[in-house]
Amino acid sequence: MSESYWQSVIGAGMHVPSDRSLNDLTLELIDMLASPDPEQRDGIAFPLLATWIHSGEYDALLRGFGNGVVTGLTNGLGRSGDLSVLRRSYTALVLTEIVTRDNEMHLLPAATVMGWGDQATSWLIREKDLRGWIPDVGWAHAVANGADLLGALARSPHFDKLELTVLLDVIADRLLAPTDYVLYHGEDDRLAYAAMAVLHRDAVTPNVVEPWIARLGAGTRRPRTRGKTSGEWPTPAAHNTSSFLRALHLQLALGVKGRPGVAGDEALFAAPSPHRADLLLAAIEQIRGESPWLFTTPKSRRPVPSQH
Repeated sequence: MSESYWQSVIGAGMHVPSDRSLNDLTLELIDMLASPDPEQRDGIAFPLLATWIHSGEYDALLRGFGNGVVTGLTNGLGRSGDLSVLRRSYTALVLTEIVTRDNEMHLLPAATVMGWGDQATSWLIREKDLRGWIPDVGWAHAVANGADLLGALARSPHFDKLELTVLLDVIADRLLAPTDYVLYHGEDDRLAYAAMAVLHRDAVTPNVVEPWIARLGAGTRRPRTRGKTSGEWPTPAAHNTSSFLRALHLQLALGVKGRPGVAGDEALFAAPSPHRADLLLAAIEQIRGESPWLFTTPKSRRPVPSQH
């Protein structure tokens, strides 16, 4: 259909048109998620799909709809520098809305959501194209949109300690993976916010979280070499990890609030993060260790808890 058709749908209140089947409309909008035209992606396809998801148009079809959507995460996976990233990234955005709908309405079995979680985490770790903004094309933002999907999964009642721990590990794996891209379009804040959703669930204990923070901190340290130069430092991955640790520290220190309109978020983020004081100290220790020439050192150091 022409862009003017879709603009008329938006202008009429974003209701599902009666002249075509929901299936046909959905297939066309899903195809538009990969369009190089930002107006089609951000101005038409995603807003309409998100609106219909949250108005319940897909409730009876949510499992099949999600199973169809999630396949977009593997579209061109492994490629970088082309436009295939648009389909993968915007698939993550739509899947975020689907998971958020299930978090509110409890429509799906655990196995379905966990299966999507497996596919989402596998995609995010393997994604090679980390561009935030593409000139003349607009937002790609795979890492930021992937972070939002992790945050929705972290809120899922189907996810408990084991699954939430995996989400933290995926964040670390993504940050520490070698890359040529420096993340500077707010991805650090979005990843830290996903981590905060995990921490506010209070299912993952400090003896797991503090070693995770220490692992990230180790990734910001310049490798020791014997008489050899290790090249430019920090590497993009080390820079990205450092930015994340600082974002996490700031969010722990200031506190975060829930997403507007997301059921349960007001209660989830009503109080400071559990174990906030210990986690702040753990984050500070890693930030200090990255630049020991800059920051003062406390007289006594805290041991990092071992995992049991």
